[in-house]
Amino acid sequence: MKSSELRAKPATELKAELLKLRKEQFALRLQRATGQAVKPDQFGKVRHSIARVKTALRAGELGLPVGGQGAAAGAAAKPAKAAKPAKAAAAVKPAAKPTARKAAAGKSAKKAGAK
Repeated sequence: MKSSELRAKPATELKAELLKLRKEQFALRLQRATGQAVKPDQFGKVRHSIARVKTALRAGELGLPVGGQGAAAGAAAKPAKAAKPAKAAAAVKPAAKPTARKAAAGKSAKKAGAK
């Protein structure tokens, strides 16, 4: 079910839908625990559906606009940011010095070769 459809429903229907999805999630966990064949993709789908329903419930509590356009409407109201100036051409970096670990490895290799 789409988010816009969920936001159009009253809170009582959303709570019933949430309860149904929670029961379905429990049934999937039970099937997995008992070794029954279960489709692994269903876990993610049910989890995302639960998140959608909870988001729609919260949006209704806060009185956000219906249809899932809260973020888009907020973004349109803000003025556009000015473009950042381009960075200057990067200067050529000097060759990196060997790290202490590499230097120590070289010393131990020299000692091993000397013996």
